[in-house]
Amino acid sequence: MSQTDTPLKPSWIGISAAYLAFIALFARALLIEEMRPLLPRYLPWFFIFIILFTIVIWQYHASVWLMHGYLILQCMIPMVLLSIRPEFDQANLLYVLLVYQVSLYFSGRLRWIWVAGLILLSAGSLMYFQEAIQGFALSLSNIAAEFVIPAFIIINQEIEAARTKGQALVSELQDTHQQLERYASQVEELAGVQERIRLARELHDSVSQLIFSINLTTRSAQLLLKKDPSRLPEQLKRLQEMTTGALSQLRSLITQLRPPQSS
Repeated sequence: MSQTDTPLKPSWIGISAAYLAFIALFARALLIEEMRPLLPRYLPWFFIFIILFTIVIWQYHASVWLMHGYLILQCMIPMVLLSIRPEFDQANLLYVLLVYQVSLYFSGRLRWIWVAGLILLSAGSLMYFQEAIQGFALSLSNIAAEFVIPAFIIINQEIEAARTKGQALVSELQDTHQQLERYASQVEELAGVQERIRLARELHDSVSQLIFSINLTTRSAQLLLKKDPSRLPEQLKRLQEMTTGALSQLRSLITQLRPPQSS
């Protein structure tokens, strides 16, 4: 059993609700006529609870043992308040506020051990200072709140963790998408390079073949010039056709070798 690695930071809504509960208890104590003579004994303990609560709610990174000591001390104050006037069962609400702090600070089994202990104190204190059945009945609303608060905080914690995980996954997918785009661009560029290499080889083979043919035709023309000049025009015409075809083929291959223009 251990404290959470990072205690949850209290929200402004939770803090506001806690202090509204303090104000309601204070106002209720002032409005009950039977409580007024007891206020000099009652209020010091009440304000000690508020001061300690405030210190811990803002210093929520306190050590585990300090937190245990704080909770034990705070658990005694509602008992003292009930002993001053058992009929003022609203003091039992302070256990609910302690459940809120426990739910923020602890996690796992330790959280629920403290919640269960506070629920027992919440019910047991009223059952001790009042009739058992009446005290238990009066504590039911607080017990319900002491179950709901940690459950609500745990659900919010899981939702926040899922949202953080989802954001991390989206970020990872975006990075992967960018990498795939880079790979696709590299593959496309590589395919273009390979195509130009193929064309270059084809150009080399074609040029070699054409030059060889032109060379043979030229030698034939030279021989005909000496032996049969009447056939020379036909050979020269063939040589011209071969040269024209070679130039056309070279232009076509060179055009294909040019890298594509980037838009």
